[in-house]
Amino acid sequence: MHRYRSHTCGALRDSDIDQTVRVSGWCHRIRDHGGLLFIDLRDHYGLTQCVADPDSPAFKDAEKLRAEWVVRIDGKVRRRPEGTDNADLPTGQVEIFITEIEVLGPAGELPLPVFGEQEYPEDIRLKYRFLDLRRDKLHQNIMTRGAIVDSMRKRMKEQGFFEFQTPILTASSPEGARDFLVPSRIHPGKFYALPQAPQQYKQLLMMSGFDRYFQIAPCFRDEDPRADRLPGEFYQLDVEMSFVTQDDVFAAMEPVITGVFEDFAKGKPVTKVWPRIPYAESLKKYGTDKPDLRNPIEMQNVSEHFRGSGFKVFARMLEEERNQVWAIPGLGGGSRAFCDRMNSWAQGEGQPGLGYIFWREKAEGLSSTEWKLLESGITKALENGQHEEARELYEKWAEGVEAAGPLAKNIGTERTEEIRRQLGLGAGDAAFFVAGDPAKFVRFAGLARTRLGEELNLIDKEQFALAWVVDFPMYEYNEDDKKVDFSHNPFSMPQGGMDALLNQDPLTIKAFQYDITCNGYEIASGGIRNHRPEAMVKAFEIAGYGEQEVVDRFGGMYRAFQYGAPPHGGMAAGVDRIVMLLCGTNNLREISLFPMNQRAEDLLMGAPSEVAPKQLRELHIRLNLPDNK
Repeated sequence: MHRYRSHTCGALRDSDIDQTVRVSGWCHRIRDHGGLLFIDLRDHYGLTQCVADPDSPAFKDAEKLRAEWVVRIDGKVRRRPEGTDNADLPTGQVEIFITEIEVLGPAGELPLPVFGEQEYPEDIRLKYRFLDLRRDKLHQNIMTRGAIVDSMRKRMKEQGFFEFQTPILTASSPEGARDFLVPSRIHPGKFYALPQAPQQYKQLLMMSGFDRYFQIAPCFRDEDPRADRLPGEFYQLDVEMSFVTQDDVFAAMEPVITGVFEDFAKGKPVTKVWPRIPYAESLKKYGTDKPDLRNPIEMQNVSEHFRGSGFKVFARMLEEERNQVWAIPGLGGGSRAFCDRMNSWAQGEGQPGLGYIFWREKAEGLSSTEWKLLESGITKALENGQHEEARELYEKWAEGVEAAGPLAKNIGTERTEEIRRQLGLGAGDAAFFVAGDPAKFVRFAGLARTRLGEELNLIDKEQFALAWVVDFPMYEYNEDDKKVDFSHNPFSMPQGGMDALLNQDPLTIKAFQYDITCNGYEIASGGIRNHRPEAMVKAFEIAGYGEQEVVDRFGGMYRAFQYGAPPHGGMAAGVDRIVMLLCGTNNLREISLFPMNQRAEDLLMGAPSEVAPKQLRELHIRLNLPDNK
């Protein structure tokens, strides 16, 4: 018999009854039932119940065991007593009667529990990550991550892509975040950088004649912590293709991403036909460029109903051309208590408040029975294509509705009725309003839409809603530096090419730039590349970079473009975010092996750490630390 095991802890079944076996693992749980000891033994593959009674030669050894001790157990497989089967375990019909125990690795007092999934302080969990990873849910998340990556690789290869590995030590480049710098010992005063992404290398691969590249690529960014990105490093499914249009990229990647989600969705529906939502439309409807399409709420511009109205705050705002009033419909939110609660939430977000109108049945209106019959009639008429009949029924139905709330009193019955009709609302519904410059209030409007969806239980959480967001702006105005800057990826092709760069207002140029969104997260970003050297130089000039600076910073790619550059494009999908969504968590540390904390510290390994003066001298580095105050 093998020194440590004849079977794993997840392998034993009915067919093994009466066999003498050997298993090794961790003491997951120990239970004393009046002299009868039960030891749930756990390894990577599963859990097996082991039993010792006072007649067992190993009973005294079993009494000494404690949680998380590593042991070898020999014994005979037998059927569990009637009524004690555990249908949740693959091994739940059998147990091992222990004949011998060998302690392979005793454990000290545990700083955190392994049995169960109770909450525990994150700093302790990260410091003792090797214990945390023994917990079943986290262990399964990590295994799911590996399986998802396998699925990505398989599907990419089926689409004709080949996997390449690009360098980790590279040159510093401005891609939107700070680089991690690595000092060169051989070249004093010079530094390598860890790649923020393999952007230039994958484009150079297309210059080199390779056609379809992919890589599960590590990326490094020295940026402040964010809720949806791990500090320091992350992984992405990096992709590039030659001789392609935007539609070709979409056609290649939709089945890959859809297929991966379907593989791990556990029966939840996954979008089959992805909508393509222009960036500007996404902001207007959803208040974000990464919309959660599980939420049915769509915002609308209702400025005309407030222009010149009795609600002077909005009316005065609308005297300025750039200002607008947007409505956020709240189906089922038509009570003063709920509307006041939303107003208080808005004030907690730093807003002056959140204006609202809600609609209710008139006291002298239709009876509840008449109301339901009319609603049913409208629905049936629409289903049968009888639109004129549906309109007449709707008009009668609307007669029983009245608007309430401070805004309703200020703007009057006619305007509130126009708003209700535009939004398609009825009794029991509400509308909330944000006003001013959309560029300034759009983020808050998006938060309010999400809050409404959550509070009113409108979000269908049992699905994965995928979409493309397209037509991103090429440039934006940087208020801090008072200059035009790149909005997203500086290497994207502007729509309209060189002509747009020469003759169009930069802030109106759209790029062949696109994102994939899922359930309110951006899970991928990409673009068709600007492969013409003269267009590349002009694009960077608009953002304030001279030609020499382009040559200095992107010399390899700039030179490559001089020698026959194919049209090419691609994308990068966030592996961590995809795994997070499929594992049903909203914390990236729950799907990563050894993550840092929110202060970018590795509590397990003690990084970052000080280094010896000798190492600094070898690197020709002298520290200039800030004063400790």
